[in-house]
Amino acid sequence: MRSFFEEFKKFILRGNVVDLAVGIVIGTAFGKIVESLVRDIFMPIVGLATGGFDVSAQSITLYKDAKLAWGVFAQTLITFVIVGFCMFLVVKGMNALHKYILKDDEVKPAELTPTEKLLTEIRDLLKQSTPPVPPQT
Repeated sequence: MRSFFEEFKKFILRGNVVDLAVGIVIGTAFGKIVESLVRDIFMPIVGLATGGFDVSAQSITLYKDAKLAWGVFAQTLITFVIVGFCMFLVVKGMNALHKYILKDDEVKPAELTPTEKLLTEIRDLLKQSTPPVPPQT
């Protein structure tokens, strides 16, 4: 039983697991911020622009108490689009930063070995000295 807990301790303290946990916590907090942004900032502006029309309260009664709450779905869809756009900007920024930082570390072509240099010279000399072969018909 002790080895089980030791193995779990090694697993949980790995850098990747801790990084993933931090990412999930920050992502959850970011999601709540965006949800509040949509619900408390954007949707009232949409309501103002549409003459007081509250999208999130909209629904269609299907049968008795069964309702299709399309307004809540529309609000969630707007939240998803905003989160997706923000993630796009973050990834785009990280790619630009990565490219900027690593531009000096670009992989340079490996220099030819002495044998490869000699073989290249021989090939070039053979190309120069050999007359072109006429096409056969």
